[in-house]
Amino acid sequence: MKAQLRNHVAALFLLAPMAGALTALPTAAIAQAGSPEVSSLQVTSDHGLAPGSRLHFRLEGTPRAKASIRIRGAQALIPLAERSPGVYVGRYVIARSDRIEEGDAVRAIMRRGNRTVTASYEVPAGLGNVATAPSAPPPPVPLRIERFQVAALDRIQPGVEIRFTLEGVPGAAVSVDLPGMANDVALRETRPGHYEGSYTVRRADTINTAGPVVATLRMGERAVTMNLAQPLVAADTRPPQLTNVSPREGETLPGAPATTISGNFNDRGGTGVDPRSVRIMISGRNVTDDAHVTPESFSLRTPLPPGRHTVDVQARDNAGNAIRRSWSFDIASGPATVPIQILSHVNNGQVDGNVTHVRGRTAPNAVVQVRVDAIPPMVGQFGVARNVFSRAVEADSSGHFEFSFVSPFPLPGARYDVAMTASKADVTTEAKLVLFQRQG
Repeated sequence: MKAQLRNHVAALFLLAPMAGALTALPTAAIAQAGSPEVSSLQVTSDHGLAPGSRLHFRLEGTPRAKASIRIRGAQALIPLAERSPGVYVGRYVIARSDRIEEGDAVRAIMRRGNRTVTASYEVPAGLGNVATAPSAPPPPVPLRIERFQVAALDRIQPGVEIRFTLEGVPGAAVSVDLPGMANDVALRETRPGHYEGSYTVRRADTINTAGPVVATLRMGERAVTMNLAQPLVAADTRPPQLTNVSPREGETLPGAPATTISGNFNDRGGTGVDPRSVRIMISGRNVTDDAHVTPESFSLRTPLPPGRHTVDVQARDNAGNAIRRSWSFDIASGPATVPIQILSHVNNGQVDGNVTHVRGRTAPNAVVQVRVDAIPPMVGQFGVARNVFSRAVEADSSGHFEFSFVSPFPLPGARYDVAMTASKADVTTEAKLVLFQRQG
């Protein structure tokens, strides 16, 4: 019997003399009744048909027989050993003198007692080809971070947004480790190889600005890191400012038992003013110990005689940047007054409508406390007086102030009692104004 060998995987061959599966040669099988049978033959080769290649045979047939293989082009008979009932195996190393080619005859021989059977096959096309190892996968893309930056910050405080950018290999996962934070900041790829992300500082955060800020670019099981080269917080090189000083430059204050002197420190997002560095001088006298000093402000009350006084304030922020500011003001001699003058109405004057608008003048920037009580024309008809307006009004730099109130009962004869108290630099002045609803 002759059957066509078929190459399945890397020189793996199945040889079977079964009808319908392989084509037998005219002299493929010689058997008698009760003769042994060959069911299948399988051959594997580790290197095709080249000299030195190792052929492995596996034959299935009648148990307890003797089996062998003969290949045209090979000089030796190849014996097989029964490994398990009906399964015979063997191997053969192709010698340099062998000339095995595709299409050569292969005979499987099985003997049992005095009976012999043979099955013939051909070496199929493809057996002579040397199996090649699959090509190695392309080397992985080398991971790299080209640039890692943070937007410059003056300071870290609640509400500040820390914004990171990174340039590197596209298609990776990128995160940033902020020292002192439990969770990393994830960066999003906004375009190939460009990653962006931000974190808004919370009140409970304890970010260590002196620690290393590390970016990690990860692709699968591989990762690469880069430390932030620039500081998380930019160096503070700007000096603080002293603003909102009081008294103002050139201002004249009325004489009083004590004068309040104050100002605000503004470091514009820097490291903040060091209270221990603040020194306050008034007309050459050191009054620092009498002042209340914080990183944001200072204030003190001290008695000052009439005349001109110069304030000199020196301070440094925590980065060592210094500031010095001087200004002068005057304390007036003689009695101090804060006048109140009503410009819109005369006392006991009449008003129309529901809304009354009052204008007046006092000392510049004085505070006028205003209270308006409305009294109905007949007490028994509407009850007692009712407060309709109570508010503090600040005069402008020229001393002008104004306010409006609404009458709850704009009836003829209703009375409005307006009480005003103007205050400035511990000096107060009171004034009263009476108005009546016009008779119909």
